[in-house]
Amino acid sequence: MQETPLQYRDRLLSLIRSRDPWEVLETTPMVIRRSLVGRTLEQLSWTPEPGRWSVTQILAHLSDTETVGAWRFRLVMAPNAVALQPFDQNEWAHAFRYENADPFESLELFAVTRAGTLRVLRRIDPALMDHYGIHGERGEESVRHLVNLYAAHDLNHLAQIERLLRHPPPAA
Repeated sequence: MQETPLQYRDRLLSLIRSRDPWEVLETTPMVIRRSLVGRTLEQLSWTPEPGRWSVTQILAHLSDTETVGAWRFRLVMAPNAVALQPFDQNEWAHAFRYENADPFESLELFAVTRAGTLRVLRRIDPALMDHYGIHGERGEESVRHLVNLYAAHDLNHLAQIERLLRHPPPAA
């Protein structure tokens, strides 16, 4: 059974627990970069079964999601109570051919976009943290909530990357 958008949100948020979301957001690109040292494109493109994402596909997804996040944060902070459009990550993966992405380029775009978003978030008036958007599937999401959600999203994918890299592709 597939998760509903609210179940997905709750599952992700359960990952953050007592972690500092700002620290997670700041360190994720570096953690991923370290995990890729010495890895081959073959290792990064390996998937345990059809329909499951490889590290390459996860990195393309993180890059795209960060671009969406950069826009959502800015959209919510300027006016208040704006509409936030959902997107289907699997449709994006197919349309943008995540399996053919360069994982190192995806990581760099993710890191640069994340750094820009963090710079904006750190310099805003703290009152803007309570501004919110209305997500088409999940309802009201404040800037503060989005910080937690994006950090939890990072933790979810960091765990997936770690699992994939623990299990090397089978020998040809």
